[in-house]
Amino acid sequence: MFDKMNLGEMGKIFEGLQEQAQKLQTEIAAREYTVKTGGGMVKVTICGSGEVIDVDIADTLLEDKSSLQILLIAAFNDANKMVEDAKKQSALNLFGGMNPFSQR
Repeated sequence: MFDKMNLGEMGKIFEGLQEQAQKLQTEIAAREYTVKTGGGMVKVTICGSGEVIDVDIADTLLEDKSSLQILLIAAFNDANKMVEDAKKQSALNLFGGMNPFSQR
């Protein structure tokens, strides 16, 4: 597979991929992801680096601590999954649809 490609060319290809990966990582970190749980009673917004930016809680939940806790946990988990899925999709796009994470 690599017998006709010299190491200099391979190095340039890998440098290009590394630059593209860094650019994608920066773009993802700048994006915002918002999820709603409990029919919109809890809304959480995080950035692509996983930092929580905003939390909005319906006033009706303020008196129901256990429901609020459950909905917050679900919202944070969903938001983090959304970021991870975006990272995976970006990686797949970087490799042109070739899945580097799959086992052959």
